[in-house]
Amino acid sequence: MKDFFYAIQDLFVDIIFAPFDALRALELENWFGANTVSWIFMVVGFVAMVYWMLQLKMFNDNNEEDKSISSHSYL
Repeated sequence: MKDFFYAIQDLFVDIIFAPFDALRALELENWFGANTVSWIFMVVGFVAMVYWMLQLKMFNDNNEEDKSISSHSYL
């Protein structure tokens, strides 16, 4: 049973977390290279926010939004 838990430890430490160890080593040499994934996520999030705002503006300009106070029955 003890070998089973050591196998799980080896799986996570040597295989699954290996990319994080590589990023940690890369951060000492190049900060921008180590944070590339974070920059990509920030750009994708910004593009998604701009798209969402443009869609909201489009529906608002077409007056498709029900802005009455009693638009929901539970109110």
